[in-house]
Amino acid sequence: MSSRDHLDASHERIFENNRKWVASMRENDAEYFTKLASGQIPDYLYIGCADSRVPANEIMGLGAGEVFTTRNIANLVPNTDLSVMSVINYAVRHLHVKHIVVCGHYGCGGVKAAMTPADMGLLNPWLRNIRDVYRLHEEELDKIEGEEDRYKRLVELNVVEQCRNVIKTAAVQQSYESKGYPIVHGWVFDLNDGLLKDLKVDFESMLKSIKKLYNLSAGPSQPSSGSEDPSI
Repeated sequence: MSSRDHLDASHERIFENNRKWVASMRENDAEYFTKLASGQIPDYLYIGCADSRVPANEIMGLGAGEVFTTRNIANLVPNTDLSVMSVINYAVRHLHVKHIVVCGHYGCGGVKAAMTPADMGLLNPWLRNIRDVYRLHEEELDKIEGEEDRYKRLVELNVVEQCRNVIKTAAVQQSYESKGYPIVHGWVFDLNDGLLKDLKVDFESMLKSIKKLYNLSAGPSQPSSGSEDPSI
């Protein structure tokens, strides 16, 4: 079999798997796809790593329609990334999710790459976000002697800092102020045993601390009458 034939066969196998999946779902619930098409009301927004070994729904034990997801390298939440910012906004303001989870995983290639003193080309500005996390927690991390343990701790601290970035958003602050949700959580998935570790992010304490400089809970400011040039 030629290389192209192998690629074509592996691609076609996906559609075979899809048909088998459809048949199995209908066998278990004849109305499954009717329900699926009727809309989504997820309680969770999951912000995770793009690593193919960490499937969001499966590790949470939830089905289709129960988790709104976005994924990228090393589960980052930069305020300049319009993709993740748009997902958070839509999930909070329109889907009214009750929980936002930032989930990292031990063995994350993105975090490991950020610890490598090398030019990663296009990845440099993205990985800089993780290196900034190291800088913020440099004293703690430098005290950890084992490289593997230091790496694992950076994975955890990266999750915590991304939770902080989620809480800095106007959508989260305003929704929590008016409705009491969403709550932001930080988790780490262990590839070695399949278990999730709750980092016990203190959401309310973090929110209170963040509001000193990033308080957006009041909503957009309105210009006072007659004080602004209407031509601007």
